[in-house]
Amino acid sequence: MSPLEIVGVIVSALAIWLTARRKMLCWPIGLASVALYGWIFFDARLYSDALLQGAFAVLQLYGWQRWYAQRHVAGQQREDARPVVPVGGVPFARLVPDLLAAVVVSVLLGAAMAHFTDAALPWVDASLTAFSLVAQYWTGRRYIASWALWIVVDVIYVGMFVFKGLYLTSGLYALFLVLAALGWRDWSNALRASRVDAPHAASESRV
Repeated sequence: MSPLEIVGVIVSALAIWLTARRKMLCWPIGLASVALYGWIFFDARLYSDALLQGAFAVLQLYGWQRWYAQRHVAGQQREDARPVVPVGGVPFARLVPDLLAAVVVSVLLGAAMAHFTDAALPWVDASLTAFSLVAQYWTGRRYIASWALWIVVDVIYVGMFVFKGLYLTSGLYALFLVLAALGWRDWSNALRASRVDAPHAASESRV
């Protein structure tokens, strides 16, 4: 357990909590988190996860832009505007290609890491990397299903980090499980509330 890992845990937990609360600040905090964990994973020879942090940085910027665009619609121009509104389930036309892409990336990346590097747990690490990318992409698009995928990924991450002796990071991912469950609950409640409010807003606009 290093001071860098302690800082990474704190920053990452804050980023996930802000995401669950649908706060825009989750994205810059998330960028700081991926920078910290890029080095932590490289040092632990979890090379797929180190590369994942670079991809996460790109997806953090993508999600930031998507949330910013959704928030700054008519009537929500102020900085104190309400949190972004989540979207329901992943459309089937996107669900199948996204998950299939994760499987393909898992196989290709796992094979590359097993053959060309001294990576620890190359296949597990590569699979978690691929499915984490899909989960992060879905988060940027505000799909509630992103939390379900995060829960599955985080369960496996906990076991992997225990095996690698990164006990504090394992505890962090156990915390992520709790935050993911809370995020799923909060996003579901927010979506239901937005659907209730929509007819009222429409009726008021006709008055």
